[in-house]
Amino acid sequence: MADKVRQVYYYYLRTPDRPGSGEKILNIFKKERVSFTAVHAFPSGKTIQVDLVPKDGRKFLRVARKAKMRLSQKKKAFVAEGGDRAGGLVSVLDKISAEGINVTAVTGLAAGKGRYGAIFWVKPGDYRRAAKALDAK
Repeated sequence: MADKVRQVYYYYLRTPDRPGSGEKILNIFKKERVSFTAVHAFPSGKTIQVDLVPKDGRKFLRVARKAKMRLSQKKKAFVAEGGDRAGGLVSVLDKISAEGINVTAVTGLAAGKGRYGAIFWVKPGDYRRAAKALDAK
């Protein structure tokens, strides 16, 4: 499987850093059958920032509004997928590096069945150049 990179939109919210906080959020979407390409959460001060990359943005926003969630503005990231091999993600990141663009965060995983997936971010001012370098749709 060849590496494929695509542009994605995501939203984030902050929630208390307590057991079950993330589960509460995800359960709201589960009940409404909202699927995600990625969910990424990390501590931010006394809260957790939860990045949500919905597969269906309209449905996601409808459910979030109904639940009165306080979401960020729409933001951009990249998702990479490809054949799982040593250094698989390197071929993607090399293209960005060659353009002098810094990756601000990345999470990559072996996805099973010989595949990998990753989500990564660049600074907003570098996004367009990175998309071009990656031929990301």
